[in-house]
Amino acid sequence: MNRRQVLLLSLPAWASAPALAQDMAPVEVRAELPRARRQGQGLMRFFGLSIYTIRLWAPEPVGAEAWAERPLALEIEYARSLDGAEIAKRSLQEMQRIGEFTAGQGEQWLAAMREAFPNVRSGDRITGFQRPGEMARFYVNGRAGKDITDALFARLFFGIWLSPRTSEPRLREALLGLSP
Repeated sequence: MNRRQVLLLSLPAWASAPALAQDMAPVEVRAELPRARRQGQGLMRFFGLSIYTIRLWAPEPVGAEAWAERPLALEIEYARSLDGAEIAKRSLQEMQRIGEFTAGQGEQWLAAMREAFPNVRSGDRITGFQRPGEMARFYVNGRAGKDITDALFARLFFGIWLSPRTSEPRLREALLGLSP
């Protein structure tokens, strides 16, 4: 049995009805992606403990195959306190599942993520924006943070959740709205 469990919170569709208040994008998402709507959401659990809720925001539907080619945002709202350096370290490990990169790239990316990801407490949010072919941009609790101007980094980082090679396929399905 897998030690990690994913609880699917919702399977939102791209409905034409006005968004409910809970579906309103955070201010940083509205600023970066003005037409963004929530496509999916899920809850990450580890050993039964809630770790974070993650939401996918995009101006148009993100497909299972074309996710790396679309501007999008992943908003992570933490349910518990976590060390920022550990978030960065775990992110790099997950990126290694998605694709190949050199040891030098890994060292640079780890250093950049340590700058981007502070220690978090319950209720804190980190929102990452994918600019396909260009970069990743991070906000912490709605405030602009770090840009990592490396297209490969951006593809592998967002692939942690959206790639078919993710370690959390049920969470991917929930984010992309693929769950039945």
